[in-house]
Amino acid sequence: MGVGGEVGIDEDQWAQCLRAHGWLWNGAKTASSSTLILAHGAGAPMDSDWMTGMAERLAARGVNVVRFEFPYMVQRRLDGGKRPPNPQAKLLECWREVYSEVRRHVAGQLAIGGKSMGGRMASLVADELDVERLVCLGYPFYAVGKPEKPRVAHLAELKTPTLIVQGERDALGNREAVEAYVLAPSIEVVWLEAGDHDLKPLKASGFTHEQHLETAADKIAGWLK
Repeated sequence: MGVGGEVGIDEDQWAQCLRAHGWLWNGAKTASSSTLILAHGAGAPMDSDWMTGMAERLAARGVNVVRFEFPYMVQRRLDGGKRPPNPQAKLLECWREVYSEVRRHVAGQLAIGGKSMGGRMASLVADELDVERLVCLGYPFYAVGKPEKPRVAHLAELKTPTLIVQGERDALGNREAVEAYVLAPSIEVVWLEAGDHDLKPLKASGFTHEQHLETAADKIAGWLK
């Protein structure tokens, strides 16, 4: 996987950094000036089929993608045991450390974001880190079955330009519930018809999962550019 020419990365130093941290890199297939740090959700690692597929789709559209894992997932990979996510403070500190390290190596636009929990944690540090853009895929607006207890207080004040790609029937943020929340003007929500938390639509919708994933990648790449 190559390095996008316009982001000004020293290939040798960057390759050493990736190896040292165990991160995954999908270099843009065309000249790129945008890089996205993409975090995984609560239950699946950075190299899940979903995460890998999205990283590959974005790279094909000219966006460099860096993937990393939170400490609990790193430990799970080492010992094979199931373990819950780290406390929020630990997850946020991990985001700060990863962003700082990537920013040292990567010039050009650097966005952060992630799938589900990874995106939510990114949204909590986006303004603090003064990042250029934030991308959330399947944002967990509330716990399953609890739309009356939304996790949106900070989203009403968010200043970072943000793109949320959401399935209309997401169990953690369906369209009816989310459209009743107050979100900052900086946030754009793209709805995928009949999509679930993984953006997979109902067959009756006439769309396929592949089509929705491709649409998500199109939206993100176009928005970052």
